[in-house]
Amino acid sequence: MPELVALDLPAGQAFVDALRRAWDAGDAVVPIDPRLPGPAVGVLLDSLRPTVVVDAEGARSRPGGVPVEAGDALVVPTSGTTGAPKGVVLTHRAVRSSAVATSERLGVDGGTDRWVACLPLAHIGGLSVVTRAIVTGVPLTVLRRFDAAEVERQSRDGATLVSLVATALRRTDVSRYRAVLLGGAAPPESLPANVVTTYGMTETGSGVVYDGVPLDQVEVRLGDGRSGEVGEVLVRGPMVLRAYRDGSDPRLAGGWLPTGDAGHISADGTVAVFGRIAEVIVTGGEKVWPTPVEGVVAGHPGVDQVAVWKRPDAEWGERVVAWVVPTDPDEPPALAELRELVAAELAPWAAPRELTIVDSLPRTASGKVRRSALR
Repeated sequence: MPELVALDLPAGQAFVDALRRAWDAGDAVVPIDPRLPGPAVGVLLDSLRPTVVVDAEGARSRPGGVPVEAGDALVVPTSGTTGAPKGVVLTHRAVRSSAVATSERLGVDGGTDRWVACLPLAHIGGLSVVTRAIVTGVPLTVLRRFDAAEVERQSRDGATLVSLVATALRRTDVSRYRAVLLGGAAPPESLPANVVTTYGMTETGSGVVYDGVPLDQVEVRLGDGRSGEVGEVLVRGPMVLRAYRDGSDPRLAGGWLPTGDAGHISADGTVAVFGRIAEVIVTGGEKVWPTPVEGVVAGHPGVDQVAVWKRPDAEWGERVVAWVVPTDPDEPPALAELRELVAAELAPWAAPRELTIVDSLPRTASGKVRRSALR
């Protein structure tokens, strides 16, 4: 039976080489985040049950490990913050399908393009850059960590493709890159022309919708089957997971994956995703999704970063609250200004009723705001 090899290595060429060796041997790989403390690594290993661990000291067998099925390529930990970690099982077919579909959409040329991987390799947004380059044979540079100056230097040295999250994009001059994939948190309202917004998740093997348009072989529909309304986004395609590591399969009949995200599909097939269904704010009986509100608020010149969430309200049930990192701490934006922006573009009930000025926002490694940590 194929092994499941846990790579407890920092980002770099050694990680890429170890991944290649495992795949050449017919084994699958689970990446371990080197930033995790020892106890957290132990919990992850106990949950995902690799048969082999590779770290700076070499490879060793791990008692109690469980092999993977033939054809499995990756087991990627989900980024959940509570409970035991879940491992998303992606097959070689899924990884190849994602790599090919992405490369075709971007018009990637192995002779002239080069990828830069600078996001954590323990998350699909960073790992998929590496696997995409391996599958398609496109040159690749892997940075130990995100560093804006180094990402900019790579573009001056000929790198053409990079994947970033919104926080990293704000800190980096990406004008020399041919294409920049942007995932994770909601994108800023104003984007450079070379930035491609992506929607996807670990279970879809990276982004499957680029600038609102599904990749080739990707189908997207709403859970209720009706277009023109808001509903749960369902995705189907060859890059979708086989199962979770515990053997459970989240897909519905026909292979449709329920994403847990609320979205809308226009008549021309353009997909707009509003955010997690569980994150909807119900204020005065009206539903408000944080992501569109964040997009409007981010357009205010006095806003550097923003997160929208809720607090209990005696009158409205829940009220919309904006947590803002101001561009200039000495001159933060006023609540009335933000309310006017949102009411004019979205709806009056979507306008924040409270503004909290903060120094920073709590985020996951992939750049998503941890709304549960907003206080």
